[in-house]
Amino acid sequence: MKMDHDLLSAIQRSDLHWLEANASQLSADWRKFVHSKSGDSALHVAASAGCTQVLGWLLSQGCDCCLEQQNADGKRPLHCAVQASHLPIVKILLDHGATIDPLKRADWTPLMLACTKRNLQVIRHLIENGANLRLENKDGWTSFHLACREGDKEIVNYLLDVDGSVWNNVTKNGRTPLHTAAMHGKEVIIGILLSRGNYSTDETDACGNTPLLEALRMGHKNIAELLIMEHNASVYAKDKTGRMGIHVAAEAGQEEVVTFLLGSHGVDVNLLSETGLSAMHSAAKEGHTALVEMLAEQGCKVNTQDENGRTALWLACSARRTACVKALLKLGAQDIGDNNGILPSQLMPF
Repeated sequence: MKMDHDLLSAIQRSDLHWLEANASQLSADWRKFVHSKSGDSALHVAASAGCTQVLGWLLSQGCDCCLEQQNADGKRPLHCAVQASHLPIVKILLDHGATIDPLKRADWTPLMLACTKRNLQVIRHLIENGANLRLENKDGWTSFHLACREGDKEIVNYLLDVDGSVWNNVTKNGRTPLHTAAMHGKEVIIGILLSRGNYSTDETDACGNTPLLEALRMGHKNIAELLIMEHNASVYAKDKTGRMGIHVAAEAGQEEVVTFLLGSHGVDVNLLSETGLSAMHSAAKEGHTALVEMLAEQGCKVNTQDENGRTALWLACSARRTACVKALLKLGAQDIGDNNGILPSQLMPF
């Protein structure tokens, strides 16, 4: 055990002198030298450390038997080298026969990890050596989805140059790369996807969310405007619960986005979802007091009841949103019972 620790420590600090001095004590079977917690082999540690001299020495001593060895997370040495963005190490491992698309836990390939690190050189080398851009992890994410999430325009354009139809993919929950970029506020990537892809307007994921709804929920007004103006996205598109953009934005407390929808795109402040929810309901339920007050100033009715007879006050009391309850009462909210006769004041006395 001590030799395991000393060996791995020497590799981690790139101490080639120690390795050469103790070479006679090392077993011929390198696979037995494994970190007790991480499961890293000597080659994993060297790949992460990034010292080409140490890596070369290990491979010359027969450590290539660990090329496909997995650690506790299912990573092979190539995963570690890519995650650390060590291009020279990646090249050495591939030159010695490392598999190009091994899967770690959750089915992540080295190329997927490279896309999260935004290292174009590593990505390019992996693809030039046969990495499969179309492979999906357990959630259905491809390397291209990940690149769109990270938002590096050079990488996204490069991947589209390699495979012009790679944009046409959905995850297990139905999200396209356009959904992903919209959710994460990557305006430049949205522009690239709209110009180089062929997405359907208001394409929905498994929950009925459009890219515009994702952008509104996250407060990305610039993305919302781009999708509306360049992609003809509808501010009235509904998710599977029948909510539209103003309801989604109000629930998330995105006051600036709600104002944008009301002012720039003429959305009715009293617009109701399919279940009778107004923006006031959505904001009150989550305790967004300032937004509730702003909606009232814009003419949103305080005592509107949804299909269950619940008012904004009822929802605020149910969720124990004390500050919001006080604000609603000042705005004229009444103690109206729902369809079962339950009063807001019974849920939270005021």
